[in-house]
Amino acid sequence: MNKSAYEKYNKEELEKAYNFCEGYKTFITNAKTEREAIIETIKIAEENGFTNIKNVKKLKPGDKVYAINMDKAVVLAVIGTNPLEDGFNIVGSHIDSPRLDLKPTPLYEDSELCLLDTHYYGGIKKYQWTATPLALHGIIVKKDGTKIRVNYGENSGDAVLGITDLLPHLDKEKRNEVVTGEELNLLVGLTPDKDAKKDKVKQNILNILKEKGIDEEDFFSAEIECVPAGCARDFGLDRSMVMAYGQDDKVCAYPSLMALLSQNNPKRTCICLLVDKEEIGSVGATGMESMFFENTVADLIAKTEEYSELKVRHGLANSKMLSSDVTAAFDPNRPSPFNKNTDAFLGRGIAFCKYTGSRGKSGASDANPEYIAQLRNILDKNNIYFQATEMGKVEAGGGGTIAYIMAKYDMDVIDAGVPVLSMHAPWEVTSKVDIYETFLCYDAFYREMK
Repeated sequence: MNKSAYEKYNKEELEKAYNFCEGYKTFITNAKTEREAIIETIKIAEENGFTNIKNVKKLKPGDKVYAINMDKAVVLAVIGTNPLEDGFNIVGSHIDSPRLDLKPTPLYEDSELCLLDTHYYGGIKKYQWTATPLALHGIIVKKDGTKIRVNYGENSGDAVLGITDLLPHLDKEKRNEVVTGEELNLLVGLTPDKDAKKDKVKQNILNILKEKGIDEEDFFSAEIECVPAGCARDFGLDRSMVMAYGQDDKVCAYPSLMALLSQNNPKRTCICLLVDKEEIGSVGATGMESMFFENTVADLIAKTEEYSELKVRHGLANSKMLSSDVTAAFDPNRPSPFNKNTDAFLGRGIAFCKYTGSRGKSGASDANPEYIAQLRNILDKNNIYFQATEMGKVEAGGGGTIAYIMAKYDMDVIDAGVPVLSMHAPWEVTSKVDIYETFLCYDAFYREMK
C-alpha cells in the first residue's frame, strides 16, 4: 500500500499495461461527451454479447444486458447465480466532464466578428479555456424530431474554434489574468455576407449552417458542447502517462466497463454504472439522483425472479459498491494544498478515499472498516497496488462523488479511482500503470466481493 506500482512490473507486464491504455486512448478520444461515451460503450458491449434489456423477456444467470437512460447514462449487468435479493457488485463512474455549453441563443455579431455565447459546465479555471483549439460536439433536434449530430473541429479537414485572450502588454494592471464566464465567447467567423443589410458576418455563418440543415432557432433544442480539439496522446519522454480531455471520470469508466466484460457466470450479479451530471451535483433526469438506477434494478429483478418491492430494497441494501471516481494527484509544482502523507501519487496504483467531502467531512460518505477490510483482502490476494488517500489538506477543499447518493440505499460504498494531474483542465494527465491497476482492481472486485 502507498508504494510504487512499478515494483511489480517486468518488461512484459509493463507492455501489457501500456497496451490496455491504447484501447483507453481510443475510447476517450471518441467519447468526449456523455452521449458519445454511451455510443462507444454500447458498441463495445454489444460486440461482447450484451443485449438491450428491452428486448429480453426473461433473464438467467450468465445473461448480459444493458439499459440506457436518455442516451446519457447506462446500466450494464451480468446476471449472477445468486438471487438478486442478495445484492450486486457495482462499479459506478460518471461520464460527464467540465466543458463549455452553447447557450440557447448563442450566435451574435460584435465588431464585425461572429461569436458563440457559452455557459461553462462544472468547475473550471476559465483562463485555461482561452487561446486553445476547441471543437463542437453534440446534437441538434429539429422541430420534426430529426437529429443532426455535431462533431466539428476534430477531423483533419475541419477548422478549429477558440476563445481569444488579451496580450500581456494590455493585461497587466486591471485584469491580473482573470477571465469571467461572460467572456468565454467562441470566435467562429470573420467573412461578411455582402448582400446582408445588417450583421453581415453573422448572416454568413447562418448561411453556412443553413447548408447543413440548421436554422438559428434550432439552437434552442440543441445540446452542443465545446471541448478541446484533438486526440488522447502519450505523455512524457518515457510515454508512461496519458494526456487527454475528460479523464475525470472516463479514466475510471473505461476500466470499469472492460472489467465487466471479463465476467462470465459470476455468483453475484455485476453492474457497471455510467451516469451523467456528477460535475454539477448529480441532479436531473440523467444524474445519480434520478430514479433510473433503482428502476433498472427493479426491472432486472422482475425479469429474473418473482418481483417484489422488498426484493428491490434488499438487493440494494445488500450490494457492495466502488464509486469509481478520480482524485487529485500530488503536484510538485503546486505542493501547498497537498499533504504528502495522505494524498495520491502518480504511479502508486488505484487510490481509495475512505471519505470525501470538505473540511469537517461535510457531504462525505464515510466507508465502514469492515467493508474496507474485505477490499484489502481482495487487493492483497491479487497483488493489486493501491493507495489510501484523501484529496488535499483538511482545510484546502475536498470534493464530492456519487458515493453518498448510493449510500442512501444502505449499501457499502467507497471511492476508488485513478489519480489525475491538472484535473478539470482542458488536458488532464494520468499514469498508465494506475489505469491498469484500476482495471485489475475492478475485475477482482466483480469476481470476489461477497
